[in-house]
Amino acid sequence: MAEQMGKVYLVGAGPGDVAYLTVKAYNLLAVAQVLVYDALVDAELLELVPPNCLNLDVGKRGGKLSTSQVEINNLLVKYCQQGNRVIRLKSGDPFVFGRSTSEIEALQAAGCDFEVVPGISSALAAPLFAGIPLTDPVLSRCFAVFTGHEPEALDWEALSRLETLVILMGGQHLYEILSRLLEQGRSHLTPVAIIHWAGTSQQKIWTGTLSTILEQTSGVSLSPAVIVIGEVVGFHKYL
Repeated sequence: MAEQMGKVYLVGAGPGDVAYLTVKAYNLLAVAQVLVYDALVDAELLELVPPNCLNLDVGKRGGKLSTSQVEINNLLVKYCQQGNRVIRLKSGDPFVFGRSTSEIEALQAAGCDFEVVPGISSALAAPLFAGIPLTDPVLSRCFAVFTGHEPEALDWEALSRLETLVILMGGQHLYEILSRLLEQGRSHLTPVAIIHWAGTSQQKIWTGTLSTILEQTSGVSLSPAVIVIGEVVGFHKYL
């Protein structure tokens, strides 16, 4: 009898709430045999898998103990080779700061079948939940999305010239992000919004400027958060 072939699905869970899961992702969770999920995934999503599904928490959170990427890669290969339908559930979209490349390379090297299922990135959803359009015919003809993990690696001269900036995972480096933009000549009056736990019941929004937002969020944990910088933040009051 031929051995059953497994398959790994790298699935985007969206911004948080189970309501923003895609139909395809929902259907895949319903037939999952092994679920490998991240820390920022909504706990309600775990209730969508069958009772006999093996759930593995490999969450990555800044400053906290987490499973290494190599270990995660090995888990995906192991359970796929055992013939399982493996769901690798990632917050947001798998290809937006989702570390998917390493996992796909490991699966390819092991001859494992895989498929990537898109999700709604918090980079797009969080501003929407806050009533902030990322584009506008006058105020924002383009926007940039980047991670705040390594501020020193970014071209701040180029970024400072863009009308709208969206920063993921930037809470720990908020001071440096603001300072870099001010150093490059961005006005201290430039509006800033920070959306914490976007799209969930815990969502909280702070709005201010490059010169005031740091003090407004002093002593508050900003993880996870999406930071939006630009004139479009002004729409928050109206939309």
